[in-house]
Amino acid sequence: MNPIGLRAGVAVLAVALHGAALAEDENFATRLEAPSVEVVGTTPLAGIGTAINEVPGNVQAVTGAQIEKQESFSLPDFLDRNIGSVSVNEGQGNPFQPDVSFRGFQGSPLLGVPQGLSAFQDGVRINESFGDTINWDLIPQGAISSMNLIPGSNPVFGLNTLGGALGMNMKSGREYPGGTLSLFGGSFGTYSGNFEFGGSKDNFDYYIYGNYLDSNGWRDYSSSLIRQVFGKVGYQTADFDIDLSYTFADNNLSGTQASPLPLLESDPKAPYTWPDTTDNKLNFINLRLSKVVKEDQILAGNLYWRQFKSRGVGSNVNDAFNGGDGTQCDGTPGATQCPGSNDASNIDTNGLGAALQYTLLAPVASRKNSFTLGASYDYGKTDFSQEEQNAVFNSLREAVGVEDFETETAVTSKTAYSGFFFTDTFSFTEKLLLTLAGRYNIAQVKIQDELGNNADVNGTNTYRRFNPAIGLNFNPSPALNTYISYNQGMRAPTAIELTCADPSAPCPLPNAFLSDPPLDPVIAKTVELGGRGTLAASGTAWTAAIYQANLEDDIQFVSTGGGGNVGYFTNIPKTRRQGIELGLMQRIGSLTVTAAYGYVDATYQSAFTVSSPNNSKAVGGDIQVESGDRIPGIPKNNFKLRFDWQAQPKLFLGASVVYASGQYARGDENNEDVNGQVPGYTILNLDGRYQITDRLQLFGRINNLFSTDYQTIGVLGRDFFRGPGFTYDRTLAQPEQFRTPGAPLGIWVGLSYAFGKAASPARGPRDD
Repeated sequence: MNPIGLRAGVAVLAVALHGAALAEDENFATRLEAPSVEVVGTTPLAGIGTAINEVPGNVQAVTGAQIEKQESFSLPDFLDRNIGSVSVNEGQGNPFQPDVSFRGFQGSPLLGVPQGLSAFQDGVRINESFGDTINWDLIPQGAISSMNLIPGSNPVFGLNTLGGALGMNMKSGREYPGGTLSLFGGSFGTYSGNFEFGGSKDNFDYYIYGNYLDSNGWRDYSSSLIRQVFGKVGYQTADFDIDLSYTFADNNLSGTQASPLPLLESDPKAPYTWPDTTDNKLNFINLRLSKVVKEDQILAGNLYWRQFKSRGVGSNVNDAFNGGDGTQCDGTPGATQCPGSNDASNIDTNGLGAALQYTLLAPVASRKNSFTLGASYDYGKTDFSQEEQNAVFNSLREAVGVEDFETETAVTSKTAYSGFFFTDTFSFTEKLLLTLAGRYNIAQVKIQDELGNNADVNGTNTYRRFNPAIGLNFNPSPALNTYISYNQGMRAPTAIELTCADPSAPCPLPNAFLSDPPLDPVIAKTVELGGRGTLAASGTAWTAAIYQANLEDDIQFVSTGGGGNVGYFTNIPKTRRQGIELGLMQRIGSLTVTAAYGYVDATYQSAFTVSSPNNSKAVGGDIQVESGDRIPGIPKNNFKLRFDWQAQPKLFLGASVVYASGQYARGDENNEDVNGQVPGYTILNLDGRYQITDRLQLFGRINNLFSTDYQTIGVLGRDFFRGPGFTYDRTLAQPEQFRTPGAPLGIWVGLSYAFGKAASPARGPRDD
């Protein structure tokens, strides 16, 4: 359980499940946007929500106010510091492009990372249709009203929900009236400003949020420019609510690749090669509505259009370069091979979709019952192209192009995801509840080569499956809730994976689209047992859960080349993620202490041979993986400790401790490479706020107080820069472990001014 939202995990809220209560609730529609964590969303569309003590899973819920008070730069930053069983690595070298791991399942913006989490913004699935990636930089975290992390392979949330679903409800002007303007700056050439303003008049409400951040980054060539806007207008009556929202983002992100250990030890700020840039643009319109059809019947739906454009440029070493010093590498006929290249990928996706769900709250056999039936359709068309430019390396390891980019790949991908789902919660007694759910998925992925030179790419792949779920809640008292659940989820192979699945023709990421051998869909089967409660005498709240998720035909990217960005996708017969989650919250006067521990044991459950030529135990370029070997990139233990102290009526101080244990590097699937694990780490972060006046607030944040030296991920590769001053020399190249370092000490301060709302002598963010 997340430490900040732990109180939500033990709250017992009576949700109205009969007609009379609905009729008396003149503001029923506000339930959809209220900043509450006592009622959580257990379907893609918000509906009326479910009391958290009726959910058979260790739900972790927070509000936007809880995110705000820590002044997190990005949503992954907040998740890493607060949510149990979450770990984050910055393999891309940019804080807005991390891989987020929950219970050993990934949500990443990087094509090639096996995705296992689904994400929803106001009921819309925001995993990109091309690759199922999650672009964290496109989420306007300052506009989040509430957020729920539903664990397990809950089938109701559809494709990609192997380990969990992250649902975000965005703010509205009715629930967030008034405005706030904030400015801050500090370390690494960072300065930022954001604002929000909302209000309502009669049945109408409006809300707008804007965010701007410019940072040089702490490593060389790792700058970030973030521009986000979120707006929403709505109309609401006692039994009807309609909202139209728009999300815009235009972000420029530069990263610094993982570095081989010798270079990292010499200068952790230095890049291995560069440039590595990503430009993301988003236009996203969502129309959402809910209607109380009758006293015990609710209809909810949405209709959306989403346009996503991305251009990425990455520098690479040419493993095939086999001689010469590259001085004749100038792009002219007869020139020698080049030692490096710049690869550019272009993604242009237009997506649209709709969802509709019907909820019936009528009792069955005089017992409380809530039944929901729904359907969704998501369509995405992506034009993808990949270009390559031959390059040489200068003394700063910059890949300098010697010719124009040349298009090597151009494909069109069309995805059509349909789903039909239901969920029913039946109360045998006030203490015993049964939840049944299921979803039938139809996933179709069509790929068409646009250059006309690779017919093997063309094809249509269709996947169909029904996934069930069952859960039982036994709540012997308001202070003790227990549950057990079993559920199944599915992930269909993406276009990226389907066209890079041939071990005899490995491809560089994002993808060279070389062939189209079949891949099977991933099936997850999860069982969970847990409880949550309070100890009234001591004011202590606790949560505990134990889970096991078994995956069939898990899809993994297998590295075969230098730097770890060349390889292929393959099905692994069986993998497993199992673990324990413990949470605790204790109030002592004006001090609140929260803690969360997650044990994640992620292992292969099948023996197989895989190519990993840079592994010290490789024979003929292959390694043997045995059942029980740990999956790389996933720390086995993580611990979060949070202190919130109101030192004075106007002074609020906070501290966060984050610990993550060691992990194996990618390419070390056999857990035997001579370099061993990437070491674990512990970092301490501080934050504080002082209310200068009723409306003016001073805030600050210190990251990594002791400037701890640590790394967040490792990958096995071949180091070609072992010449004098770490210059290119292919004759000295040898296998090495590459790692991405974490940021050192950073300090930021800012001012926040509230206007258009009631003033407070101590305007600390709410902890709803």
